Amino acid sequence: MKYISLFFLLLLFCSQAVAQSSTGSIQRLDAVVLSDVKLKRYTNGYKLTVLSDSILRRNRTSLTDVLRFNSNIYFKENGYGMVSSPSFRGTNASQTAVIWNGININSQLNGQVDFNTISSSNYNSISIRSGGGSVQYGSGAIGGTIHLSNDLNFEKHFDHSVQIGYGSFDTKNTSYNAFYGNDSWSGSFGIAYADSANDYRFLGTDRRNENGAYSNLDINLNLGYVLSKTDVLKLYHQNFRGNRQFSSTLLAPSNSKYETEDYRSMIEWTRIGEQYTSSLKAVHLLEQFKYFENRDLDNFSKGYANNWIIKHHYKRDISKRLALSVITDFSHITAEGNSFSNPKRNAFSATAILSRRITSKLQYNLNIRKDVISDFKSPIVFSGDVSYKILQPYTIKLNASKNFRVPTFNDLYWNPGGNLDLEPEKSYQIDLGHELKFSSIDFKLNTFYIKTSELIQWRPNNVTGYWNPVNIANAKQYGLEAELRATQNIGKHTLVLSSAYSYTETEDVEKKQSLFYVPIHKANASLSYNYKSFTAFYQHLYNGEVDIIGNTLDGFDVANLGVSYTFKSKKKMSYITGFRINNIYNTYYENVALRPMPNRNFNIKLTLKF
Repeated sequence: MKYISLFFLLLLFCSQAVAQSSTGSIQRLDAVVLSDVKLKRYTNGYKLTVLSDSILRRNRTSLTDVLRFNSNIYFKENGYGMVSSPSFRGTNASQTAVIWNGININSQLNGQVDFNTISSSNYNSISIRSGGGSVQYGSGAIGGTIHLSNDLNFEKHFDHSVQIGYGSFDTKNTSYNAFYGNDSWSGSFGIAYADSANDYRFLGTDRRNENGAYSNLDINLNLGYVLSKTDVLKLYHQNFRGNRQFSSTLLAPSNSKYETEDYRSMIEWTRIGEQYTSSLKAVHLLEQFKYFENRDLDNFSKGYANNWIIKHHYKRDISKRLALSVITDFSHITAEGNSFSNPKRNAFSATAILSRRITSKLQYNLNIRKDVISDFKSPIVFSGDVSYKILQPYTIKLNASKNFRVPTFNDLYWNPGGNLDLEPEKSYQIDLGHELKFSSIDFKLNTFYIKTSELIQWRPNNVTGYWNPVNIANAKQYGLEAELRATQNIGKHTLVLSSAYSYTETEDVEKKQSLFYVPIHKANASLSYNYKSFTAFYQHLYNGEVDIIGNTLDGFDVANLGVSYTFKSKKKMSYITGFRINNIYNTYYENVALRPMPNRNFNIKLTLKF
């Protein structure tokens, strides 16, 4: 109770400070274009990877494809286009948080995000924050966080982009994006559609990927309006609709399908004073699904969850080098489905963040958070990070944190099998990072250690005959990550090399064995060449072998090759044609046992910008 009282005292202090601040001289609202200010302000001691526009243009399909070839994250994918689950630093899918414009959107039902239900084409900024983030982003932010942002630009512009693509397995991709801005208004609209028969051949056999067709539609609308010299109002809305058949395996046929529909809406009011910034958000998240065991019949099971959120973030500059932030939010969550009976949850959290810049080279953040949740107790979590620029090109970073993941509605209320006595997962971790930045080279090296207790696992119950979730496992992960980006300009020729490598050791402490589906070694590299209007690129991915139940799954190498050419007209209009070969070596590989991935395939696309 004393911790909650402390939070309210901090909030009261900040509220009084607002009334004393003068706003008459505020002329600029630069900061309001940022939809996730915490990501920008409080990552000094963390590894942050921002995916460039060229990377996003090169992989304009699913978020899985973007991150698989451009990050240290490993993905389990149940056949191409099927359910895609990340493993971030050896943690599981429910321990990676996805942040949409500053809001955690992990499922209230299973705690995860299926990365094949997110289209990268509708976001102009995608970032990866490595390490624990539960203090700022809540449940599930243990291995790291993926940030999807729609940044609003109030400079004068009006741009359009249309893309049409066609590829192997009757794969079609179409998208349209528009961006508008002036002194008072800013907006963006995006719509992306993809569908595929997805009936690729299993190499070495005469079989094809049966029952693997998919289609999805993603719509994104974002608006911003400058109310005054100090105030901005922003609106974000995103709707995803997916229809997927679930692929057969090498041993078992399938005739099932899965329909999903997600709505995300948020309105945000931001005020910037001389010494403070205030942001108030009202959010609605809706996730719903239908599962058909036999896609030819109209019998299905269903479920949905509604999450209503009010969130306030107040930052006060105490001095030029010291700032205090207080974040409070309240969530009201309801759900309904065939396998649980109308569960509800109310959750309140309060967070305090102290940020200090001692010198231009040395700065640190201290964070503490307490959640009060209606259906179980949650731990107090905390974190601290420091960044020190030893030399002009060399910065050393250190962060440590306690993090958590709350049991989901499925864990608690699934019928039969739910367990109301579950405790939240708890995790402690430490991360040491080194960054070298020169004019044309950027190198990052991080070592990390994670220890997690009370891991929730579903296990068979010999008494009831059902599977039940239990707090039974403890795990630890440790290793290192390296990233390199180098650029070389020779006249009108440009070469860019990007690479990433991760070494990850894991252990189920109880069983004294490695965790399943975590490669010890994973690496990727991308080389691109540009000359005037011509661009070519090569991508290579290596995944080491992984442990699975009773066996191991072989590692693999897979590579992609692509070229594009830009035709420019005398006006603003330009045309970009691109051709891409995926899996150029025709490699047989599996991300999940008995689920082969596609053989060599092709894609051609045309992009019109005006």
